[in-house]
Amino acid sequence: MTGNLRARSATLGTTAVVAVGVLTACGGDAPAAPAAAPTPGPGVGVVTTAADGVQEITIQTQDDYTFVPDTFTVAPGRVRLTLLNVARDMTHNLEFDEGEGPEEIGAGIDFLGPEDEETIEFEVTAPGDHSFTCTFHVQLGQVGTMTVSG
Repeated sequence: MTGNLRARSATLGTTAVVAVGVLTACGGDAPAAPAAAPTPGPGVGVVTTAADGVQEITIQTQDDYTFVPDTFTVAPGRVRLTLLNVARDMTHNLEFDEGEGPEEIGAGIDFLGPEDEETIEFEVTAPGDHSFTCTFHVQLGQVGTMTVSG
């Protein structure tokens, strides 16, 4: 019986190691780490003025719950903001927070799937900070600030 007991112990030990390996490979309850942040594309985060006089800015969002850049400054006037989602897995949006700035900005982007982009245009007149969020991921810190210079 001693040989049979050793065989059963060895089998149980092997089964436990295989079970732990399977649970680890499946990820268990631990959230997956976000993919490494991609390098911002050309022109991302740079405020320029188009031929029609409108200020333009491109913001990038990705799988790591960030806006790139998360802060930028514009002068009072028309703004054309493009949100470029370079995420492979995440959907995002962009909303300016009501009551969180010197004036209401009625423009926003409701839903942006992976590898999509959308452009909105709006006017700002009052100097100050306007916060914006991805409402899907605000609890994970996906927030930013647009400053209107004085």
